[in-house]
Amino acid sequence: MSILGTETAFETLAKARALEAQGRTIIHLEIGEPDFDTPEHIREAGKKAIDDGFTHYGPSPGLPQARKSVADFVSKRMGYDVSPDNIVVSPGGKPIMFYTMLALVEEGDEVIYPNPGFPIYESMINFSGGTPVPLPLDEESGFTADVDYLESKITKRTKLIVVNSPNNPCGSVIPHSDLERIAELAIKHDLIVLSDEIYHDFYFDGEHTSITQIPGMRERTIILDGFSKSYAMTGWRLGWAVLPDALVEPFSRLTTNSVSASTTFTQIAGIAALEGSQQPVIDMVREFKKRRKVIVDGLNSIDGIDCRTPDGAFYVFPNIRGTGMTSQEFAEACMYDANVALLAGTAFGEFGEGYARLSFANSEENLLKGISQIKEMLAAR
Repeated sequence: MSILGTETAFETLAKARALEAQGRTIIHLEIGEPDFDTPEHIREAGKKAIDDGFTHYGPSPGLPQARKSVADFVSKRMGYDVSPDNIVVSPGGKPIMFYTMLALVEEGDEVIYPNPGFPIYESMINFSGGTPVPLPLDEESGFTADVDYLESKITKRTKLIVVNSPNNPCGSVIPHSDLERIAELAIKHDLIVLSDEIYHDFYFDGEHTSITQIPGMRERTIILDGFSKSYAMTGWRLGWAVLPDALVEPFSRLTTNSVSASTTFTQIAGIAALEGSQQPVIDMVREFKKRRKVIVDGLNSIDGIDCRTPDGAFYVFPNIRGTGMTSQEFAEACMYDANVALLAGTAFGEFGEGYARLSFANSEENLLKGISQIKEMLAAR
């Protein structure tokens, strides 16, 4: 248990809530959660599903109709046929990370993962007995992977490569040419890829590209995806994996052993999300694009902070070295002196030092207020 990591966003949220209980007003820029309600037609489908009796156990890999709905949705987006038999539905996206590591990684196996990156990657690699091999994402290269460096880190012990595009926390997108090179390396060295595509709708320019669209990669790629971000369904806990044939049974067995199955009425709501109008998703992404400009321009107006414009997701990852503070010092000063909750870059790995992550899943008014309070806090130091 001592090597099991955590997700700092939830810890920071708890600290912010404690300050609010003392009467302070905190601007929340820490949690990776859309500030929109789940669309009405999805909520109604979930309510009806409860009344219709979807309150009992379902099959471990998911309800047949839910697996078919996901397969149809992915097929349409990707441009290739996906069978429902290759879908496993899970209570959120994190179990897919856990199942991947437990199914594939033995003690001593090496897993290459993005750093800065979602902290649960490294946590699960360690917990499963593997050796985490960080792939630094440098600001100079737009926070995308250096594929030459990646190639240099592949050894006989390498089992898995984790890719995440759009990326949390950096908001970067892996260019298609780099995905092609990563695919070449995976095929050459017989590696599996875990492709975290949970932000597949959050592109501010261009469209989503999956490494599975490259020939030879569907057979060796696990797609992690879900409903939390695109449909503002974080609390519903519903995700999915698109799996090679050989991994469907192990993932189903891991589901049986850990959670039995995903909640049935949430799966019915998920079908409504995928098969209903996508306009709420389009409207939400459009709003996030407006907020992106507000927060990037605002942060770049503060002395000591330099913020690049993210290509996807709903996070900015500004360089705060000019403030003279470490990432942790900056995060604590923002929380306790500026009443703004955000995350230290080091919450996403050692290569996050010198940066902070701010979610712009908040109103323009609050974004402007938070920027103003940070500016005032730094000016008073």
